[in-house]
Amino acid sequence: MLLLSFLSSPASAQSIDAQFRAWLEQDLWPEAKANGVSKKTFDAAFSGVTPNLKLPDLVLPGQKAETPKKQHQAEFGSPGSYFAEKTIGAVTSGGRARAGRYGKTLAAIEKQYGVPGGVVLAIWGRESGFGAAKIPYDAFEVLGTKAFLATRKEMFRTEVIGALVMLEKGLARKAAMKSSWAGALGQPQFLPTSFLKHAVDFDGDGVADIWSSTPDTLASIANYLADYGWVKGRDWGFEVKVPASVSCALEGPDRGRAISEWASLGVERVSGKPFPRHELKAEGFLLMPAGRNGPAFIVTPNFYVLKEYNESDLYALFIGHGADRIAGGDRQFSGRWGKVGGLYRSDVAAMQRGLEKLGYDVGGADGLPGFKTRRSIGDWQARNGEAPTCFPDAGIVKALR
Repeated sequence: MLLLSFLSSPASAQSIDAQFRAWLEQDLWPEAKANGVSKKTFDAAFSGVTPNLKLPDLVLPGQKAETPKKQHQAEFGSPGSYFAEKTIGAVTSGGRARAGRYGKTLAAIEKQYGVPGGVVLAIWGRESGFGAAKIPYDAFEVLGTKAFLATRKEMFRTEVIGALVMLEKGLARKAAMKSSWAGALGQPQFLPTSFLKHAVDFDGDGVADIWSSTPDTLASIANYLADYGWVKGRDWGFEVKVPASVSCALEGPDRGRAISEWASLGVERVSGKPFPRHELKAEGFLLMPAGRNGPAFIVTPNFYVLKEYNESDLYALFIGHGADRIAGGDRQFSGRWGKVGGLYRSDVAAMQRGLEKLGYDVGGADGLPGFKTRRSIGDWQARNGEAPTCFPDAGIVKALR
């Protein structure tokens, strides 16, 4: 209500506009200049740009940052909704159609970067609908607003400088610099710094074009994953059955063990097949995105490389599962998602603060139930004589607020 009241005042909006222009000239411009950006490029980038106060996760002048009540990103919402057949089906059917069309290109990309074509296609489909999605925002409006007002100002400041460098070097035209509400660009949805680090020219025309070149888009995605350590020849993970004797609190990338050891504990693939022989001695990690209320997985380091693209467990799982379906045909997970994800983000944050007071490392009280929060819940439940579920619910929130 306070936010709506503030924004309803024309004088307040005008004041923010004035503060924004002053910030551009007095604060951002000197840093842009130090990074080789000309005044001509800087002024052209921000010509006519005013703060977009409808963007999420903003903190207006004089206000205090608070955990949002609701979750804006689908990747951190209800798992069942995120894996709706309509959504993942569109990615996998579209991916299979393009696997044949771009077969030679994908084979060349896999040979060079080691990333399977199905993974690249799944990311392309998820990020931009294979290039068909409308990306409506002016990147400088989004990045400028967020660098000035967002909860993560420093991150977006780095990105807006990166976008200015792209313009200065002629790597993109301002008219092409359309972004998502988070400032991501082009068909692979790269932030500007990711473009500068990972975008490649794969069609040989001398330009890394992630807006209109399919070979450049696909190769840039693969190069991104390779740069973050994709291990050639390893899978991303396997859906498994986890016996009650194996605690869900063992989840996490810092609690890995040989896949053969997981198997010796009774963890087995839902398909009934043994784990691939070449994977047995390699490290694997328990992943239970909904705790005991959904499917479980043993994932490899490649899963965490996928998380470098988007830090959500559900996103990385969607890409891995989508890649499997593109290669092997549509099939759903064997495990079913329970009714989870209905809590307000602010309630989860309050629960996390309660766990922190008890000495638990929940990964930060951000309202997002990541693996550190999930396993902390499981440990707390076990200590209090409850069967661990490793996922927040209304009762746990009430007990820990």
